[in-house]
Amino acid sequence: MTKQEIVKQIARETGVEATTVSAVVEGFMKEVRVAQIRKENVFLRGFGTFLIKHRKEKTARNITKNTTLKIPAHDIPAFKASPEFLRLLK
Repeated sequence: MTKQEIVKQIARETGVEATTVSAVVEGFMKEVRVAQIRKENVFLRGFGTFLIKHRKEKTARNITKNTTLKIPAHDIPAFKASPEFLRLLK
C-alpha cells in the first residue's frame, strides 16, 4: 500500500478532503523523522514503536578482493510492532 493509497482510504472512510489527510500524514511522517534524528523513540500505543537501534563497529570482509574493512558504529531506524498489533496478524 502506498502513501497515496493510504490517504485515499482515510479520506474515503472519514469524509475529510484528501488534501487535508495528505497534510496530516506528511506531518506525522515529518515528526517521526525529526524525533528519530534527535535519537528519540516514538511510541504509539496499540500500534508499535519507531526506535533507533545502535550498531557497533564491526569488521567485514570483501571476499572478491580478499580484504577486510571496518564498518563504523552507526544508528539505524527500526519499527517494533505492539503485542496487540502482532496478535491481529496471526
